[in-house]
Amino acid sequence: MHWISNNLDLVLEIIAVLCGVAYVILAARKNSWCWPFGIVGSAISIYIFIVYSKLYAEAILYAYYVVAGIMGWVYWKRGSSSTQSDIVSKPLKNHLFIFFFGLMLSLGLYQFLAVFFPEAQRPLFDSFTTIFSFIATWLTVKKWIENWLYWIVINVASVVLYQSRGLELYSYLMLFNAIVAVYGYIRWQEIRKKQCEKL
Repeated sequence: MHWISNNLDLVLEIIAVLCGVAYVILAARKNSWCWPFGIVGSAISIYIFIVYSKLYAEAILYAYYVVAGIMGWVYWKRGSSSTQSDIVSKPLKNHLFIFFFGLMLSLGLYQFLAVFFPEAQRPLFDSFTTIFSFIATWLTVKKWIENWLYWIVINVASVVLYQSRGLELYSYLMLFNAIVAVYGYIRWQEIRKKQCEKL
């Protein structure tokens, strides 16, 4: 117990990372139980980012993950009989709009952090990964197959961010997530192909 009390941040980080691993594997397999793991891991991460790492934009992001996790769980549990649960693919023009919209929001968040949280670490980098993670999470909830392409880029970038703040386990989780995102994209393509064959 003494070791745990003196290393609470590490214990919490391990639990959060394990939940994150469970989340991304289950999400790649289109299993709705990914969301409860995501909710728990995200809730723990909020505390870590605020208290230990001063990554405020990441804390905001993970608070959003908790809310999105609840929404995702409800949305996915509607069942495969609902057309709303089917995997969809969107044309390039949708993603160009999303990119420029995300770019503007990222720069806005950066300015906000620079003014109100001058002690924030890597605010520009943090802002970009945060905003596009907001977007990618929503695309996951809505089952856009391209969400996995967003996650590949975001996770690779997050490896650098977390390494810079000494969050070794989180950086390894992001690297693992990037690899699973490749699998998720391939897996969802297979599922979507089967969906199309049934039409």
